[in-house]
Amino acid sequence: MLRILESIADRVEEALRTIPSVGERGVDMGMGADGTPTSQIDKIAENAVLMHLEENDVPLNVLSEEIGFVDRGAEETLVLDPIDGTTNSAIGIPLYTISMAVGKGTMNGMRVAYLRNLSTGETYTAEKGKGAFKDGERIRVKERSDPKNLLMMIYLGNGASTASFELAKRVKSSRAYGCASLEMSLVASGQADGFLMDSVSSSRAIRVVDIAASSLILREAGGEVYTLDGRVLDMPLDVSARSGLVAVGDRRVYRYVRQGLWEDTHADERPRYGVFVNTFKEGNDALAKEVLSELEGEDVVVDEGFAAAAGMPGMPLEDMDVDILVTVGGDGTMLRALQKADADIVGVNAGAVGFLTEIDRDSIPAAVGRLKRGEYSVDRRPKIRVFYGGEAVGDAMNEVVIHTDAVAKIRQFRVHVDESLAMEVRSDGIMLSTPTGSTGYALSLGASIMDARVNAWTLVPMAAIEFSSRPLVIPDSTRVTVECVMDRGCKIVIDGQKEIDIPGGSTVVLAKSPVSGRFIRFDRDFYSHIREKLVRPP
Repeated sequence: MLRILESIADRVEEALRTIPSVGERGVDMGMGADGTPTSQIDKIAENAVLMHLEENDVPLNVLSEEIGFVDRGAEETLVLDPIDGTTNSAIGIPLYTISMAVGKGTMNGMRVAYLRNLSTGETYTAEKGKGAFKDGERIRVKERSDPKNLLMMIYLGNGASTASFELAKRVKSSRAYGCASLEMSLVASGQADGFLMDSVSSSRAIRVVDIAASSLILREAGGEVYTLDGRVLDMPLDVSARSGLVAVGDRRVYRYVRQGLWEDTHADERPRYGVFVNTFKEGNDALAKEVLSELEGEDVVVDEGFAAAAGMPGMPLEDMDVDILVTVGGDGTMLRALQKADADIVGVNAGAVGFLTEIDRDSIPAAVGRLKRGEYSVDRRPKIRVFYGGEAVGDAMNEVVIHTDAVAKIRQFRVHVDESLAMEVRSDGIMLSTPTGSTGYALSLGASIMDARVNAWTLVPMAAIEFSSRPLVIPDSTRVTVECVMDRGCKIVIDGQKEIDIPGGSTVVLAKSPVSGRFIRFDRDFYSHIREKLVRPP
């Protein structure tokens, strides 16, 4: 099969020589099956592939960026991007490929991959279970990346997320080549540490035709391709399907890309535990001591507020370097902890509702036993990052509120979602809530409960004068800009824990944070929490 794909690439190179000039490569030929414009170079390359298959009676269906799916009655499908990097080719930048993979089922069912840089002739190949090669020489990913010297390939084009630009500032070096197949192949060959594609525009996200070949090449080189929320990426053989991704050699790079953390611990090391307590509520110290008793023999640190009662040294929460943080209190205690700590978090409910908590006060021994045995899952929840004055000022797990700074005084707010004016209202404030926060303050304001798996925010006017001003559900990939129109002061309130006074006329920008909250869960799911915590018996 590799020889067949090599012959197809030769045929495409020959066909491209018929285009008189570089400038004519980018001439628009209409719309492709994926809903994006087709250039002359794309169409000529695709036609060359189809002609080769017909003339040589090659038994393959075709899934291509331009023509879509062609059923030729075969068992396997050629997943084809005739030209990846069309714009590069049209302006003479030598970074564009023909990308081909053969297999069946889904993207992860590909068994052969072939990628050629049509400008330089460099070729990447892979067969499932047989390794990956560049110009016939075996290649491997960087298995141990250096966090101080990361080179990341990052999509920074029209539609790139805020997190993408922030990552470019954090790493030592970054590049944006406009050719995803080559960028992933650089990760496969150990020349780059990772590739991030995170677009706020679905039309700009990755298609299966872009990466079917390079995903197999990367995996055969020892790397992996993940979704933005950490799952191994697979895609249907459908040109309309889109996805973000993080491609890496060293798994630690994924966590650094998405959460800004670098972890050098090994899987077989015992975790370090932290205990954080709301000491202002009577009875919490006793519950926390029960937690400590169950953790006897483990590596445990406690926060400085609880240290005296625990009879052991304590430290500020923000200085705790722990893997698992156990909070004792209610939802507010967990939100305070999430403002300062980065760890997998689980709460003992000593509050009234405790929707975010997982451990009831009478089940501490059993729950801590499960923690020690690793019998739990980690539920990753998106946060909102708050920008004011051009700087990031905090992350919200539940909600961000921009509110009047005076009691019983309304303000006027103008809210844009990306570039579109979404609402202009006179109200007490504007709230942007995460799905996690939908069961809290947003719910009391009349917004809907949102399943935590939904990738959306809720935009909520607070006590608006106009009756028609209702909550809006918007994609969490969008950028929300809130303008405080009147020349009167307001406050930014983050999770009810952090307040920032801002003058009238200020602008606040809200976007998806690269950092997630990580909640430890046992058996109860989201809907059982709703039944148990929010639905009262008659």
